[in-house]
Formats: sequence, C-alpha cells, structure tokens
Amino acid sequence: MRIGIVCPYAWDVPGGVQAHVRDLAESLIERGHDVSVLTPVDDPDELPVYAVDGGRPRAVPYNGSVARLTLGVKATARVRRWIRDGNFDVLHVHEPLAPSLGGLACWAARGPIVATVHSSVERSRVLATGYYLAQTVLEKVSAIIAVSENARRTIVDHVGADAVLIPNGVRVDRFAAAQPLRDWGGPTILFLGRLDERRKGLQVLLEALPLIRERVPGVRLVLVGPGDPDEVLSDVEATIRDRITCLGRVDEETKARALASVDLYVAPHTGGESFGIVLLEAMAAGTPVVASDLDAFERVLDSGRCGVTFPVGDHAALAEAVVDLLHDPARREALSALGRERVRRYDWTAVSDDVLHVYESVVSGQQRVEEDLRGQIVGRLARRGRGSEA
Repeated sequence: MRIGIVCPYAWDVPGGVQAHVRDLAESLIERGHDVSVLTPVDDPDELPVYAVDGGRPRAVPYNGSVARLTLGVKATARVRRWIRDGNFDVLHVHEPLAPSLGGLACWAARGPIVATVHSSVERSRVLATGYYLAQTVLEKVSAIIAVSENARRTIVDHVGADAVLIPNGVRVDRFAAAQPLRDWGGPTILFLGRLDERRKGLQVLLEALPLIRERVPGVRLVLVGPGDPDEVLSDVEATIRDRITCLGRVDEETKARALASVDLYVAPHTGGESFGIVLLEAMAAGTPVVASDLDAFERVLDSGRCGVTFPVGDHAALAEAVVDLLHDPARREALSALGRERVRRYDWTAVSDDVLHVYESVVSGQQRVEEDLRGQIVGRLARRGRGSEA
C-alpha cells in the first residue's frame, strides 16, 4: 500500500506527535508498505529517507504551548506537489485541525483520508472560532482516529465528529533492551520534557526536590530535554543545583538508555496531555513511574496499579511519593514488572495492525463508491443507447 503521512509539527523539535509519526512510519515500512512523510523542518538534512521537507516552520501559540508549524502559499504548493507525486492509496493526516500542513493536505487530496487527533483540550478558541473551517477539513476525512478518550472527546464536543480509539504506540523492544547510560552514584530520578514549558511541570519537581533531599540526601535529578538550564535553574539553591545533571536534547537511543539508568521517572505535568507516551517508554525500560494524576496518565497507569500518582501541582505530595518509592526497592521492582507487562499492549506491532485495519476500511469504501459510480454511468449510457435505438 502507498501511504502518505502528514506531520503537523517541526520534525527536528522533540514532541509526542513527531515520535508517533516516526514510529508509525517505520513500523509500516518494516511491514513492506511504501510510506512517505511530509513534515515541517528547520534542517532538511535531519530528515530520514522516507520523509519530505514540507517547509520551514514558524512558532505559533497552539494548545497551551508554542508549536512550530508551516502554513502559507509555498507550503500549499509543496503539499499539492507531494500528493500528486505520491499517488497514495491512503493519506494519513495528524492533527488535521492544527494550522499547519494537515488541513492543506485535506483540502488538496481527492482519495481516502484518515485523520489522527492527538490533542485534548476542554475549550479551544481555535476550534470554537474556526468551527466552519474545521468542518471543511473534516468533510474530506473518511475516518478519524483518536489516541485517547480525552482526544476523542475533544473532537466530539467541538465539531460533532466521532473517532475510533487507537492509542499511541511504543517500540517496546527498543526500550527494554536499552543499556544504562551510566551509574549515577546514588538514588536518581529523571525528568523528560521541554525545560521551559510550564505544563511539563518541571517547576513542581524543583519545588519538591529540597523536600526529597531532606530524607534522601544523596538523591540526584537528571533533566532530559531542550531548554536553557541556566535560566530554568536560576532560582535553585546552589547545594540543590549541584545534584542536578542536564543532558539537554538527546537522540532516541540516549533517551532509552537514560530511562534505563535511573531509579524513578517523574512526570509532574500540569495539563494539556491527551495520552502520555513517555510514561510508556519509561515502563518499557523497566523504570517505575511517578506522575501527576491527569486523566490521561491515570489511564496509562491503570488507575495507579502500574505507577504512583499525586495531585496535579502538589509538590509536597510529589516529594512524599518519590521518597516512599526510593526507600522501598521491593515496591519499585513490583512496579517495574507491572509496567513491563502493561506496556506490551501498546507495542507498535499491535497498534500498527489497528491502524492498517482503518486504512483498509477506507480504501475498500472508496473502491465501492467508485464501483457504484461506474455502475451508474454504465447504466445511464445503456439507457441512452436503448433510447437511441428506439
């Protein structure tokens, strides 16, 4: 099958949607499909062989963050050319309602289109003010996938559409086989995300760190992700800052090795999460998870069975949860085993099966429509022929 996938966000900026698109594309390629990904990118040299430059992105406020998106006349021309040259059996657009390449692709395409919705928002000014524009995009879509119940609810509430639920996937074996990055020399917790993005909750963790250190003096915090650590840590006490290691932005292999080398992964996010792919990655690496009690995280952790949750924004509760687990190696081992077991259902081998079923259904539906049209045309011609004979 020839499959075109549209990524809305800059490929060379870390993010859950970009990771999802990459892993889906590579899973489909491994299964023998011909896949092309169109994506914004600052440096085209960073693109894999299956990806196509969709244009340089611009920073745009979107869904409580600042996303790097591509729009405009040049982007429209790139999209049309890519669709024409690709001659795809099915087009798969991610975040079709984001002001980026996805909406352009929906307007330009003629064949079967599948859309995946990742975002979860209670109120969206973009969707509220652009309701009719969103409708023109979704009218072209044959099927919608939502990565979580929250993402599905966003589509239902804002534009009246519905979606099939297919969760994010994770390359389980890649994380399970990762070798520890290094020995940190004591109890270690890890934060992964953009350091300067408030909804990732690093500030909550930094407020909890002195409380953790009081009861676990040798604790170390490892930060993984883009952002200026000097700016983010400027108000942190020197003795605390000495126990913080910043790895910056890392590649996928290093991320997996970092997760495999720590005692706990902490996700103190404060909102705007529809799923929680990084929780799954930590679980696949065998690392116990402490996370804020967002609905999306509770679902991934099976209501706390496979990890520990704390009230959103409560740094004291976060500190208590971390200290309790660092003092209880048996509990950590049990959570590690439960996490490894649970994450198997999210492996890309299973998730890509479900996505392919959606592709096949919309392609066969399109074929039935075309057959019906051909039948109607043939019938009209036959009736005309009988009329002229009479």
